Amino acid sequence: MGKKSAANIFLIFMFFILYAPIFYLIFYSFNSGGTMSGFDGFTWEWYEEIFQDTRLFIIVLNTVVIALLSALISTIIGVFGAIALRSLKQRQQQTLLALNNVLIVSPDVIIGASFLILFTFIGFQLGFYSVLLSHIAFSIPIVVLMVLPKLMEMSPSLVDAAKDLGANSWEVLTKVVLPYITPGIFAGFFMALTYSMDDFAVTFFVTGNGFTTLSVEIYSMARQGISLTINALSTILFLVTIVLVLIYYYLSQRSGVKGVNFRK
Repeated sequence: MGKKSAANIFLIFMFFILYAPIFYLIFYSFNSGGTMSGFDGFTWEWYEEIFQDTRLFIIVLNTVVIALLSALISTIIGVFGAIALRSLKQRQQQTLLALNNVLIVSPDVIIGASFLILFTFIGFQLGFYSVLLSHIAFSIPIVVLMVLPKLMEMSPSLVDAAKDLGANSWEVLTKVVLPYITPGIFAGFFMALTYSMDDFAVTFFVTGNGFTTLSVEIYSMARQGISLTINALSTILFLVTIVLVLIYYYLSQRSGVKGVNFRK
């Protein structure tokens, strides 16, 4: 057996270990028996139960609103942060980029606990806004990491040519820089959206009474015992995440710059 075949078998084995529990959960979300010990028949009952639950609909709405707002705000801040980072000297750039990357690799438990301590110390009420601010904070470094490579890739001669053609700073930003890094911006937005929708650890620390998101709700439901409603809800969340990741992958593969026009 060649090295390539052995590597392929190893990869298949690893993906099987990673995805088998997920597909097992999805499979039993259609079980009419109500347990995960034996498949009695196909049913949509557990999905119907989800869509008939008003409280669960509000939680889904909370999750979507938090994800969209945090992704939008963090994308705006992250884009301008990446542009500012690009303009710095190499040593300063590397230092700030290292600090940015530390936030990405830091355990979510530490970040969540830090925000909880901060909000408690300043007397900030836990709820919608504490979750939103936390999600914005951990999404900004992700956006910076998505946008910065496109900025590094852009030739400084594009900006110089635009200025020679009479473009002011605002026109350079809106007609040269932003169009060039648009794939990175969208990739950063969808990546932040995915992280926000999937986040549990940080949200668990900063959510308050009367407000929760899907990830925290699934955890709470799981603690009460086995229910195939959890399977159905997890399946929906998994499929939504897959769609967002596919969109991110598509946008990250895009390349090329649109034509620049400075005519008024």
